[in-house]
Amino acid sequence: MAATINELDYEFPPHIKVYKNGHVERLTGTDTTPPGTDPQTGVSSIDVKDIIPETEIYVRIYLPKLTTANQKLPILVYFHGGAFFVYTPSSPLYHNYMNALVAESQVIAVSVHYRRAPEHPLPIGYEDSWAALQWVSAHSNGDGPEPLLNHHADFRRVFLSGDSAGGNIAHNLAMAVGNPDAGVKLEILGIALVDPYFWGPDPIGSEALDPDRKAYVDRLWPLVCPSCPVNDPWIDPVGPGLAGLGCWRVLVCVAEKDILKDRGRLYFDALSRSGWLGTVEIHEVEGEGHCFHLHDLNGERAKERMTRMAAFFNRDMPPAYALTATE
Repeated sequence: MAATINELDYEFPPHIKVYKNGHVERLTGTDTTPPGTDPQTGVSSIDVKDIIPETEIYVRIYLPKLTTANQKLPILVYFHGGAFFVYTPSSPLYHNYMNALVAESQVIAVSVHYRRAPEHPLPIGYEDSWAALQWVSAHSNGDGPEPLLNHHADFRRVFLSGDSAGGNIAHNLAMAVGNPDAGVKLEILGIALVDPYFWGPDPIGSEALDPDRKAYVDRLWPLVCPSCPVNDPWIDPVGPGLAGLGCWRVLVCVAEKDILKDRGRLYFDALSRSGWLGTVEIHEVEGEGHCFHLHDLNGERAKERMTRMAAFFNRDMPPAYALTATE
């Protein structure tokens, strides 16, 4: 007898229910908001489809108010979170955040939609994000398909960022950029990892003190990447390869009440000791949980986190990088 939509296979609350006939019900992140001009910040946005033909992948590009018609801005490629299951750049949660971040940071941002698990398990999300990054890099000489990037993106100052699952993607793309055989003609100045989703087979720090939350996180990786164990560098990045990270500076943001905070701290410590030639810094917010800033953009601690990110994106380029970026 064929399975019906009512026969539940498994669920991962509060995000999804998966039924035995293959149907996936997303419980969060399904609302959408169109691009346009944000009345509060003046940031304008457009959607660009067909980043990869015949897929659902698209980007939403954000441009702040310009002071001159030909103004060049740092470019931020952003990957949304959602446990690899939910949300898109069109989700109000992320659209509102990107408007605020772009206004505060004065960057041109490309928010990437990648195909999501469980219908599209990893590494598909990584591959989609890599393809989107290559699409962005096609504008580095000013002759790409999207005029906004041709006219306003400063490709000497390229950043990757993301929260939670998106932070995981940003790290893994920077690792790929650091591979000389990767074939992407793009220099990454820095990455900002916000409450990044890293994990491992053995508990560290305070993880074992909260067995329920630990068990919850333990379940996630096998659902989104059934082909890889939880000690794979995609999810457990601390190891000898970390020195090959393909950027010059890193900001790691963690929150005191987030069970993932110890992984972020470990990443910071390991990168500092790895022999990597860049500069890494960490910013920890007290009294807050995982990705708290998305739900309270006007809160004091959310503004503190955003101010730190804006400063990171607009800091002077390291002398060694400035030389290579102008060659």
